[in-house]
Amino acid sequence: MDTPETIPASEFTRNFGRYRMRAQRATVAVSSHGRVTGYFIGPDEYEEFRRFRDSRRGFATADLPEAKARAIRASRMDKRHAHLNRVLDRK
Repeated sequence: MDTPETIPASEFTRNFGRYRMRAQRATVAVSSHGRVTGYFIGPDEYEEFRRFRDSRRGFATADLPEAKARAIRASRMDKRHAHLNRVLDRK
């Protein structure tokens, strides 16, 4: 992944139109006082990010329905990984 061009916030606000067009091709990092404070990206890249983020759903195992928790406890790995079943059997 290429390092995005870093633009001071003052430059970004003065020339927003220029950076809006540039963001269609590549990410623009915006800095303030020498630190990157945000990134300006095009709508296609943002939508790709949203799809990726939405596809990664996390949950607490304590919130699983009991039937699913039992099914997970009863499951075993492929025979090639039989030696790892001992890890599942530990309490």
